[in-house]
Amino acid sequence: MYRYDEFDAAFVRARAAEFRDQVARRLAGELSEEQFKPLRLMNGLYLQLHAYMLRVAIPYGVLSSRQLRRLARIARVYDRGYGHFTTRQNIQFNWPRLADAPDILDELAEVDMHAIQTSGNCVRNVTSDHWAGAAPDEVADPRVWAEALRQWSTRHPEFSFLPRKFKIAITGAAHDRAAVQAHDIGLHLHSGSDGRVMARVYVGGGQGRTPFIAALVRDHLPAEEMFSYIEAVLRVYNRHGRRDNIYKARIKILVAALGVDAFAREVEDEFQATRREAPGPPSEEIERIAAHFGPPPFLDAPARSSSFEQARLDNKRFARWARTNTHPHRAPGYAIVTVSLKPISRDMAPGDATADQMDVVADLAQRFSFDEARVSHEQNLVLPHVRLDDLPAVWRALDEASLATPNHGLVSDIIACPGLDYCDLANARSIPLAQAIAERFDDLDAQESIGELKIKISGCINACGHHHVGHIGILGVDKRGGEFYQILLGGRADERAALGVIAGKGLAGEAIPDAIERVVTFYLGVRRDERERFIDALERLGPEPFEEALYASV
Repeated sequence: MYRYDEFDAAFVRARAAEFRDQVARRLAGELSEEQFKPLRLMNGLYLQLHAYMLRVAIPYGVLSSRQLRRLARIARVYDRGYGHFTTRQNIQFNWPRLADAPDILDELAEVDMHAIQTSGNCVRNVTSDHWAGAAPDEVADPRVWAEALRQWSTRHPEFSFLPRKFKIAITGAAHDRAAVQAHDIGLHLHSGSDGRVMARVYVGGGQGRTPFIAALVRDHLPAEEMFSYIEAVLRVYNRHGRRDNIYKARIKILVAALGVDAFAREVEDEFQATRREAPGPPSEEIERIAAHFGPPPFLDAPARSSSFEQARLDNKRFARWARTNTHPHRAPGYAIVTVSLKPISRDMAPGDATADQMDVVADLAQRFSFDEARVSHEQNLVLPHVRLDDLPAVWRALDEASLATPNHGLVSDIIACPGLDYCDLANARSIPLAQAIAERFDDLDAQESIGELKIKISGCINACGHHHVGHIGILGVDKRGGEFYQILLGGRADERAALGVIAGKGLAGEAIPDAIERVVTFYLGVRRDERERFIDALERLGPEPFEEALYASV
């Protein structure tokens, strides 16, 4: 895990002090809201529907137990006892007082955390594979490059005021768990013929009002040249990106307007002209960063654990959780654990965790996972390195904290934005709909029988719930002052990324659980066998019969 050096720490403390002065001037009436807005946004502070919201950066989703405990303290002292983990691997606090924001930033700085560039027209938090350093299919550890990108992009003088916000994701495994093709720039690391780390560079992805899957513009870029190439991409964007129309300002619009080939040629020309002037970090700097991400001191352990196997035989609830929420690890005798933040309950929203729950996960990370936890873009937490022998103890602690819902990747593991309950941009509520769908499929045997099914819900066209790339996507819309929902079918965010297609007319919220159940029932009747996933059956048969099932009783 990367540790801030003296420069990082001093910079973050200085920014917190600067913002304290800005808040004091705002509270004293010396700054108007119009003057204050760009200052607060560059420090992650939004003004939402009911209160301020503070978005805290969690670079590439990695947290130490100390940092997670500090987030729990902030939730407990400055908010209403919980936080919301987001699809950008950040955490949001929905109820802080403006007067408390500087104190929160000071507390974050004490544990090497901040809220810098979690908003604004700049490079946002760089996201990555939440199984990095643990996944068996990993070719190169993306955290090394994500950390270098964080250092490069933070307050970059040329790219702090882009035409629009800019999002980068990076993965280093065969299977894309970071949704790289749904980003402004997506980087997929792979091995070259000579064993060097290479990158596929995707540009122009994004969701929102005009969704696009990113275009592949470079297939075999040496990883050490990524920074020069990314600078070339951003310069072309800065030069040509629309600043006169917020709806046409994202780089995806520029790529579409110029055409992929013309855009790639212009980037290549810029890259060749400037690569010597902007070569990126020297190799010794990459090596310095990489030293922070070496493998932890794994114990020599057999690939199988007799105590783990016996626990599965003795306890059916534990066995079910182990099937769905534990995953193969690259080190023998270890597993990756997904901590579900998707209880089948009306009490918690998808992605929410209470302060007490954060403390529990922090304790487990310290005791059983080399002091490390992760945030996934699917709004769950991860313990990346747990011994098989320790899984029963981890499960018991999670179960006592209502964190052991055995539903990772299943129909109730729903991504949802805060929606109209919190966001002033939303047209409809997302949280109650996610809860209603999860309750409709509360039978755990039925969920396992259905298998992998990714449902994603957004309360407005901004697509914070990633509805465009859900196997089933749900979009809240305003219809004559009422809350209605469009349903999309066939999206996916993996290495075969695709946008879902709108199935038909919008439905009222109370009709959505029935409609989803009809589609799922249809799928169960037409799949070839239990191994054929929902998305595979839909791609085989096409969306039309699924649409017919969706509207069968409407």
